[in-house]
Amino acid sequence: MSANLRVGFIGAGKMASALAQGFIKGQAVKCASHVSASCPIADKHLLENMKQMGCQTFHCNKELMDCSDVVILAVKPQIMPLVLPDIKSLVASKLMVSIAAGVQLAQLQADLNPDSKIVRLMPNTPCIVREGVSVFCSGPQVTPQDNATVKQLFGTVGQIDEVKESMIDAVTGVSGSGPAYMYLIIEAMADGGVKQGLPRDLAYKLAAQTMVGAGRMVLDTHTHPAVLKDEVCSPGGTTITALDMLEKSGLRTSIMQAVEAATKRCTQI
Repeated sequence: MSANLRVGFIGAGKMASALAQGFIKGQAVKCASHVSASCPIADKHLLENMKQMGCQTFHCNKELMDCSDVVILAVKPQIMPLVLPDIKSLVASKLMVSIAAGVQLAQLQADLNPDSKIVRLMPNTPCIVREGVSVFCSGPQVTPQDNATVKQLFGTVGQIDEVKESMIDAVTGVSGSGPAYMYLIIEAMADGGVKQGLPRDLAYKLAAQTMVGAGRMVLDTHTHPAVLKDEVCSPGGTTITALDMLEKSGLRTSIMQAVEAATKRCTQI
């Protein structure tokens, strides 16, 4: 990956902002001015975060394309057909990375041109603190060097894996949408703590760090979650009593159904 790599975002929503902050903090780019973003004048308020970071901002996608080596398509799926014709003639030498849920490589290739170098990638918002997880698949014109650039760029903001495109929708259901599931659990745990008399700020801190620690245990020990769970459960103890309540409440089934619903929604976009 070039030390002078320039990254442009077409679209300046929350995911684009999270990635931009992560790239800057992780020194994936030489300086903040090597990151740019564009959006319509009607949405100019979305560019404020980018400006505060020191990024370049535009209201013209063609201007952004001119100063970018890697262009990240960060618009909503329904907006993509409006954006692609505008940049179709400019993509030949660019590496295009789409983070739009449900938009397949074949569709992107057809709306641009057969020679376009297109990557489909699904990140998540913890990229902002460099604890994200992203997966990607590549179109036929993408070179091994391009793949290396994607891995190095997104590797600065978390974990990155290459997968088959058929897996991307399920990935969206697990990790793309997953932070929201985790925030809901953190909030519920904290509310439970407050109900039992804990101060609100301490309850949130305990719940959030417990989730961070549990995730790190799974990743670093390579131990099955069920084994780690069993290690916390003493016979007749507090944890197994709590788990019994969660099972009766259908937590496991609810989360599995949430992942399924998010995955199916990708195919409907």
